Amino acid sequence: MDAGILSRREAVFVLARWIETGDFPDRLLTDSPDRGFVMDLVYGAVRWRRALEWALARLMKRPPGGETQAALLAGAYQVLFMEDVPAYAAVHATVEAAKIASGRAAGLVNGVLRNLVRRRAELLDALAKQPAGVRLSHPDALIVRWTDRYGAEKTEALCRWNNTPAETVLARLPQGSVQCSVSSVQGDEAIATEHRTLNTEHLAPHSAAPDACLVLPHGTRVEQVEGFAEGRFVVQDPSTLMSVEMLDVRPGMAVLDACAAPGGKTAQLAARLRGQGRLVALDLHADRLATLRATLARTRQEWVEVRQADASQPLPDDLPRFDRILLDAPCSNTGVLRRRPDARWRFSSQRLRRLCATQRSLLANLLGHLAPGGRLVYSTCSLEPEENRQVVEAALAEHPGFQLAVTAARFPPRHQTDGAFAAAISRG
Repeated sequence: MDAGILSRREAVFVLARWIETGDFPDRLLTDSPDRGFVMDLVYGAVRWRRALEWALARLMKRPPGGETQAALLAGAYQVLFMEDVPAYAAVHATVEAAKIASGRAAGLVNGVLRNLVRRRAELLDALAKQPAGVRLSHPDALIVRWTDRYGAEKTEALCRWNNTPAETVLARLPQGSVQCSVSSVQGDEAIATEHRTLNTEHLAPHSAAPDACLVLPHGTRVEQVEGFAEGRFVVQDPSTLMSVEMLDVRPGMAVLDACAAPGGKTAQLAARLRGQGRLVALDLHADRLATLRATLARTRQEWVEVRQADASQPLPDDLPRFDRILLDAPCSNTGVLRRRPDARWRFSSQRLRRLCATQRSLLANLLGHLAPGGRLVYSTCSLEPEENRQVVEAALAEHPGFQLAVTAARFPPRHQTDGAFAAAISRG
C-alpha cells in the first residue's frame, strides 16, 4: 500500500483512539518510517481541533463520530493548515485511509473534504473573524483566565506560540562538549549512509540558553545524533534547567528527585554530583520507571537509586533527610501546550483544583524530609498561579521554619522557552 495512505491511516487511528479514550497521543504513535509526518499530522489535528470542528460544521448537518470523525479532522488539518501538502494528495490519501475502516464512511469523507478544498479561502477568512477560542483553537476557560491575567494581546501571543510546532532541544550534561553527527540517506536507499558532522558550529544554540542547549535540525531524529547513545545530552527545554540550577547540587550531598520520570532532570542532577553523594529518584507509576532507568542507563548514571513510591506519603525509613529535594510536581501543563497540545483540552477548573490538592500534599510531605540547612525546589510547567506561587505560599504559612529563597518563571512568548515556574525553599 502507498506510504502516504499508510501514514494517514495511522494518524486516523491515533486520533480516533485519542478522541475515544483521552490517551496521550505521543504514546499511541508507532516507530514507523513516516513517524515525523504522522506526528505532525496528529499533533496538528489535536492542536487545531476546535477550529477544524468549526470549519467542518459549516459543511455538515451532523458531525460523525469514531474513525470518520478522526479522518475528517486529519483531512481538514491538511487542507487548511498544511500548506506544503497538495490538497488533492491530502484528500485522496485520507479518503483511501478511511476506506480501510469503512467504504461508506469514505464516501462522506471524500465529499466533505472536496467541498472544504473548494471553500478553503472563504472558510479561512471567516475563521479569522471568530472569537479567540475558536480562531486560536483553545478552550474558553484558558482564554478567559489568561486574558484576565495578561490582557488580550499577550494572550493571543501565547496562543499563537502554543500553535507553533515545537523544536527538539538538546541540553548538555556538565561533563564535556557535545560533538554530534547526523546520519542521512540521500538519493536511492541502497546507497551507503552518509554521515554529516554537526558540532556546535552547525547546531543552532538556543537563544534562551546558548551555552547549555542546542536546537536539533527539523526532521532529524534524536536517535541519529552521535552522542545520544553515549549519554552526552538529554532532550530538554531550557526552561527545565531553571529548577536544576536553582537547586544548587554539589558533590557529596544527599539528593532526592521526588517525581523523576522520564529522567532528564535526574540525569542533570547526577552529572552535577559526579558520582559523589547519594541520589534517589522516585516515581509513582511503575510504567514510567522503565523510561527513567533507560535515561539513566544511556547517560551512564546507573548508580542512581530508582524506586517506586508516592512522594505525597511518608518515605521509606531507610531514606535519610536530604540536603536537596527537587519536586517537579504534576500539573496542568499549561506552559507546554506547544509540546503537549492535547493538554489544552483536558483543562478545567475542577481538574485544576484536584491538581492543586496533589501539589500541596506532595510539598507538605517532602518539606518534612528536608535536612536542616537544606533546600527544596518546587517546580511546574504550569502558568497558573494556583499551581505555582499560591501552593508555595500556603506551604510556608503552614510550616514555620522554612523560608522562600528565590522564585523564577518563564512566559513562552517573552522568553522563547516552554512556560515554567520554580521556587527554592530553605530550611533553617
